[in-house]
Amino acid sequence: MSDQLELAAETRDRVGKGASRALRRDGRVPAVIYGNNTAPTSIHLEEKALRRALGTGHFMNSVIMVAGERTLAKDVAFHPVSDRPVHVDFLRISEHASVTIAVPVVFVDEAECAGIERGGVLNVVRHEIELVVDAAAIPSEIQVSLKGYDVGESIHLSSVTLPQGAASALDENDDTIATIVAPSALKSSEGGEAEPAA
Repeated sequence: MSDQLELAAETRDRVGKGASRALRRDGRVPAVIYGNNTAPTSIHLEEKALRRALGTGHFMNSVIMVAGERTLAKDVAFHPVSDRPVHVDFLRISEHASVTIAVPVVFVDEAECAGIERGGVLNVVRHEIELVVDAAAIPSEIQVSLKGYDVGESIHLSSVTLPQGAASALDENDDTIATIVAPSALKSSEGGEAEPAA
């Protein structure tokens, strides 16, 4: 299961561009918590703590406790030049709410993949899969086994074992997750176009 993150926050007295610029000069990042049939709350976070949370690699698919409220990060805006975070939107959720979240895909069993053993290359089509899950049981990753796949074969969502209680948010259950493609050397040795004589 994905780790729960925690961020300290303070309520913003003033909103608007001028107030937000002043907060950023002080090393703070303006943010808002909305949703769950409650009025939005304007807050600000310490930039260093936010950067640490962003650096975990699972900021966008973890439950984040912000000022004592259970939330999911919905959007992080970055400065176009400095790449500093300038604003964050958090969605307020209840403990066992059903949420749609993008979960990273991790490929395993490469040693048992005939296609890769023969020199094939894993071409990842989807690095994440959108799942509908209980907010208290968000998986940190989805493992996809490459065992038994050969060159030219595709791995579809329908063949992936999803965590218990999770369902795909995609309309099509036959979406391609990855393919095993042949490198050009293997293609030519298996009857590709003959190279012209010198």
